[in-house]
Amino acid sequence: MTGFLKKLVRDLEAPIEARGFGTGWFSGFFALLLAAAGFCFVMALRWPDWFATPELARVLASSTFRIVVHGTLLSAYALALLSLLLRPRKALGLTALLVALAGTILGGASVQPREMHDWGIFFGVDFFAVNLIATGLMFSPLERILPHRREQRLFRPEWREDLFYFLVSSMLVQLITFLALAPSSYLNTHGTALSGIRAAIGGLPWAVQFLLAMFLTDLAQYWFHRLFHRVPFLWGFHAVHHSARSMDWLAGGRMHFVEIVLLRGVTSLPLLTLGFLPSVMQAYIGLVYVYSSLVHANLRGDFDRLGRWIVVPRFHHWHHALEAEGIDKNFAIHFPWLDRLFGTHYFPNGKWPQGYGVPEAVPSGYLAQMSYPFVRKAG
Repeated sequence: MTGFLKKLVRDLEAPIEARGFGTGWFSGFFALLLAAAGFCFVMALRWPDWFATPELARVLASSTFRIVVHGTLLSAYALALLSLLLRPRKALGLTALLVALAGTILGGASVQPREMHDWGIFFGVDFFAVNLIATGLMFSPLERILPHRREQRLFRPEWREDLFYFLVSSMLVQLITFLALAPSSYLNTHGTALSGIRAAIGGLPWAVQFLLAMFLTDLAQYWFHRLFHRVPFLWGFHAVHHSARSMDWLAGGRMHFVEIVLLRGVTSLPLLTLGFLPSVMQAYIGLVYVYSSLVHANLRGDFDRLGRWIVVPRFHHWHHALEAEGIDKNFAIHFPWLDRLFGTHYFPNGKWPQGYGVPEAVPSGYLAQMSYPFVRKAG
């Protein structure tokens, strides 16, 4: 099994000349993506108590969704067979075929729910699949068409590590949400003094509420972000995120579990305690998922003027720069003028960082990085 996995990784990381049109690489890659998504959807349908996200329950219950699952698995089969026919290396197509077959054996689109337990615990494999397809299919083609660094491949170094972060944060969405919402739940229970503010914000037009939500969460996150750069112990957690040596849409998912919980707890406070409409909160959360991938993406475009008012990829890339002039700069997530206001702005016209990462030796591997903040020696 280990040997086969190595072959699969080598096939995914094949050089550009071995991935051209007609080689079967793209059909194999998309077959694997669709097969994994289909398998996750079948697991969520078969064991909804464990593997389905409650917020997606209505979607999973619809007959249309089962048609989508059926189409996803069929497409995975077709693309896997095409890859097997075209490609001398069979690991990619064969893996996609086996994953699609596993989803079919579990019941496919006709699968019926099976009870697992009554603990109320779930792992969001459906959320992972939806999130991966939505962001992956959006940004992967864009990074191939409009790359800043043309030599950087889709399966660049550390991609397996970052994909695992993406998986863990998606599957542990229940635990993360429970821990992150504790501060806002407490304030909503005991914060009667906020009733006037809630009524005022709730009466604002939808668009005004949305912009206000962006500003307040960005303001809270600015100081949270800056604190994690200035306090040595907290930096140990944030250094994991900065340890990525390549910037693309997947790199944004590399975050220590503790930082994810604390960050979501802080940024959710204004959204959940100040009376914003539920639709405003849902729209903002959707924006954040896309925006986080966008600002980390390997996309060209200097955007010198636009970048003065809205965070663009080049602005955030400087936050991840190894160059001294970019260190401890550009903490804002949406509005760069917050950095200008607080003296941490750096956005030179038309200039990009030459390298990314941190000077300290952050270890490789998920478990080693999870323990890193507790064993590192503050410099």
